[in-house]
Amino acid sequence: MGIIVQKYGGSSVANAERIKNVARRVAETASENPVVVVVSALGDTTDELVELARQINPQPPEREMDMLLATGEQISIALLAMAIHALGREAISLTGKQVGIVTDDAHTKAKIVEITNCDRVHEELSRGRVVIVAGFQGATCDDDITTLGRGGSDTTAVALAAGLGAERCEIYTDVDGVFTADPRIVPEARKLDRVSYDEMLEMAAAGAKVLQMRSVEFGRNYKVVINVRSSFNDNAGTEVKEADEYMEQPIISGVIHDVSEGKVTLFGVPDKPGVAARVFAALAEANINIDMIVQNVSSEERSDISFTMPKDDFAKAETVLRELADELGGRGYNIDPDIAKVSLIGAGMKTHPGVAAAMFSVLAENGINIEMISTSPIRVSCVIGEADVDRAVRALHDEFKLGEEVPSGL
Repeated sequence: MGIIVQKYGGSSVANAERIKNVARRVAETASENPVVVVVSALGDTTDELVELARQINPQPPEREMDMLLATGEQISIALLAMAIHALGREAISLTGKQVGIVTDDAHTKAKIVEITNCDRVHEELSRGRVVIVAGFQGATCDDDITTLGRGGSDTTAVALAAGLGAERCEIYTDVDGVFTADPRIVPEARKLDRVSYDEMLEMAAAGAKVLQMRSVEFGRNYKVVINVRSSFNDNAGTEVKEADEYMEQPIISGVIHDVSEGKVTLFGVPDKPGVAARVFAALAEANINIDMIVQNVSSEERSDISFTMPKDDFAKAETVLRELADELGGRGYNIDPDIAKVSLIGAGMKTHPGVAAAMFSVLAENGINIEMISTSPIRVSCVIGEADVDRAVRALHDEFKLGEEVPSGL
C-alpha cells in the first residue's frame, strides 16, 4: 500500500463542518492507504493576519510576519487531528519544522532546501496514525520560522510526496480541477482531464491560482503525479504529469489571467552597460520577484525600463526605486497598479505558427490595447488594462473554441 499525500486548502477547512468533512475523507482514504495530510490555514485567516499586521505597522519586518502567519496552519492541523480522533482513528499534527522542512532565509517567500525528518513521518505512519502537517511553513538552519509564499501549502505537499516516495499527491481545493479559463469569467470553461508539467508551470507563472508554481517544479523534478480536485464532491479532477504520446496536445490548453501584478517604469536611466544589472540586482536583494521586462529604444543616451511585479511588494519597492532613481540620475519612476496579464498556454503552440498573431488580432478587434508582450515556446502573454481583462479572457476563449470537447485551435 503506497503512501497518499493529500493537501486541503483554506476554503476546505473554513469552519467546523468543513473540517469534519475533510476528516471523513481522510479517514476513508486511511482505511486503505497510509495518509499524510497537508493543511492550509482556515478560510481567510492568512489574509486577516496580514491585514492586522499592517494596521500595526504598514511595513512589518518579514521575519516577524513569518512568526505571525505560521500560526494559522498550526490551528488548522490541531483541529483536523481532533476531528479525525473523533472518528475513532489515530492522528498526529506536526509543524513544518517537526517534519524537517528546511528552507533558505528569504522570509515570506522561502524555498525548501531539503526535508530532513521523513523518518519521523514514516514512524508515525507505521503506528497506524494519520500524519497531519502544517503547510506553507518551514524553518531555516538557524531555526527561524519561514513561510513559503502564497499557495505554499501546495509546495509542502508535493515536496513531502517526493521525499516520502508517495504513490500520488492529491491537491483538494474549492474547484473541480484545472479549467480552460476561470469559470467565474467564462461559465462555459471546460475542465481539463490532464495537463503536462510544462503547461501547468506556464499556467501557474501566468497567474493561475490552482497550484503554486514551485509545487509544479517539485512534481516535474521528482516525477510526482499531482491530482487537482474538489474537496466538496467526488468528481475526477485534473491530473498533472509528464507529457507522453497518449496525452492530447491541443494548440491552446487555456486562457489564464492575473490581476495581482502592477507595472513599474523607471524613466530616463542611462543607456549603458551595467544599468539594468544594477536595477534588478537591487530589486532581487529586496526579495522582489520580477516578471515581464521591457527596455525602450535609447534616445539621447537614455532609455526607460518597464517591468511587472506583485502589487503586494509595491511599498517595499518604492524605497528601492527612489534610491535607484537618485543613484542612476534617472528622471523618476511610475507605478501603475491598474494592469492585468492575459496569457494563452498550450503545448501545441511549439509546432503551430500564428497563435500570437491571432491573439493580437482578437484583442485589437475588441479595442484592447497591449502594453507589454512576453513569450515562451508554449505561452504568449500580454499586459493590458485591468478594466479590459474579463472581456479579453472571454474573447480569446471564444476565438480558440476552448469550450469544445476537443479544442480546434486556429
